[in-house]
Amino acid sequence: MRKAKKLVSLALSSAMVLSLAACGGSGTETTAASEAAETTAATEAAESTEETTAAEAEAESSDGFNLAVCLASEPQTIDPALNSAVDGAIMINHMFEGLVKWVDDGEGNAVTAPGQAESWEKVVNDDGTVTYTFTLRDGIKWSDGQPVTAADFEYTWKRLANPETAADYCYMIDMVQGYADVASGAADPDTLGIKAIDDKTLEVVLSYDCPYFEEIMAFPATFPVRQDMVEGNEQWTYDPATYIGNGPYKMAEWSHNAYILAEKNENYYDYENLGPDTIRFTLLDDANAMLTAYNSGELDFIENFPTDEMANYLASGEITVADYLGTYYVCFNTEDEVFSDPLIREAFSLAIDRNYIVENVSQAGEVPATAYVPSGVNDAAGPSGDDFRTVGGEYYSVAAEDYEANCEKARELLAEAGYPNGEGFPTVEYTYNTDDKHKAIAEALQNMWQEVLGVTVTLSNQDWNVFLESRKQGDYQIARNGWIADYNDPCSFLDMWYTDGGNNDAQYSNPEYDAQIDAAKATSNQEERMAAFHAAEDILIEQDSVLAPIYFYTQPYMLADDIQGMYYTPLGYFFFGYTSQG
Repeated sequence: MRKAKKLVSLALSSAMVLSLAACGGSGTETTAASEAAETTAATEAAESTEETTAAEAEAESSDGFNLAVCLASEPQTIDPALNSAVDGAIMINHMFEGLVKWVDDGEGNAVTAPGQAESWEKVVNDDGTVTYTFTLRDGIKWSDGQPVTAADFEYTWKRLANPETAADYCYMIDMVQGYADVASGAADPDTLGIKAIDDKTLEVVLSYDCPYFEEIMAFPATFPVRQDMVEGNEQWTYDPATYIGNGPYKMAEWSHNAYILAEKNENYYDYENLGPDTIRFTLLDDANAMLTAYNSGELDFIENFPTDEMANYLASGEITVADYLGTYYVCFNTEDEVFSDPLIREAFSLAIDRNYIVENVSQAGEVPATAYVPSGVNDAAGPSGDDFRTVGGEYYSVAAEDYEANCEKARELLAEAGYPNGEGFPTVEYTYNTDDKHKAIAEALQNMWQEVLGVTVTLSNQDWNVFLESRKQGDYQIARNGWIADYNDPCSFLDMWYTDGGNNDAQYSNPEYDAQIDAAKATSNQEERMAAFHAAEDILIEQDSVLAPIYFYTQPYMLADDIQGMYYTPLGYFFFGYTSQG
């Protein structure tokens, strides 16, 4: 956390006490001695600028390096198996570690490297199965000092696959032999193709050669958890005494709806090279308060901004815009009486002016979406060839001159569905989570649908954790949605819409679609895989209009000038553990 601005801005800080206390302001990070120093410095500032500077340096030195970041509001969960949000995943990445981890390539980009496993061997068997043998690092420990063993990974993966866990991301390990039977409840989790040979050796057998398996090993759902902490304790993530991780940081405190405080894990194998003494994850969903806190020095990092400030900050160069493999879209509840009709879903999709939204509402350099899988996702040729979006083409035009034609077709489709000019169409509700940008987009969509289609749309906003549960349970008609790749493969976007999939918030089911996903997973031939995935997207968007993609994401953020060493992956993860200040 930056202190320079704080000491010379006590009046501003005092005015913000009520709002910042709720979002984890810096008060609890400051020692009594440094608080006294700050007060003295403020009192005597008029007498001597040099005195203020000296007191400031003393306070900062006594505090150590305490980084303050804001990603989102209260997470729904930070259980590695149950989390399905990017903000939760970033927190988990700092407090847990998988067999593989993300490291800095020296230019601020995250690349995979050995994590808890120091090495591994891969053998393709005669029957097409694949055996991975992982060797764990010597001396790796949990944050309470107990050793991390291969048995911890075996337990974790079996817990993830077990239907009783109800993990949305259980399918992330569906390539592991025996997964299908375990996930369906037809077989005991002990039959899953993962086995601790000894404390340091883990064997994993895959049903097929999965091209993105290494990235799966770096995905939070596969990170180990402690059986003795988890079993019989649904609240284990809330208490630092039970939230025992194996990552570079450990939970010190969770003040709900305010902050999660993480401190260096002295038992982490690379402890000596870690940067911040503490990382405070401020929990806040008010973009104006985030920006105010950042500008006052209370926060070192933010990634959400007031929509009316975005253009100015982009123009000034204060906001950095990074690549982001993701799509912002509207999700229709296909089991809803109204939106069970694909004609209506397509009409609502075509009525969206995507150019207006990216140019006048979101304003972060996003690209109007012409499909679901975004640009940048690999196709058969991999990183060296055309990406999946280039090969797959567009499902509708987003050219400004074609918008009126899209609107005319939307009205025709609505009439075909039995609602000419919107006559007799019931009032419907659009649900979004509390956030300035989501609200502004919701209001724009509401106006477009009402003006183009002649229908009435009401808006409903919910807190983040409530919203996630409502959407998951299908307790909505139309909802804001977005998806960021978990790994660079179209499977990350398309697998989720499989019947009864854990992240299938549309409640969608189509055997034809499922068959294409099955076909893609049944082969290691990249040409065959991609052909099946393209066919699946055709069904999802062109045929069934399950989603209304709006734009392909970019990732804007602001990082304090005195912070170095943060790195990032276009999967949406920021890493702060090796940052420095100065």
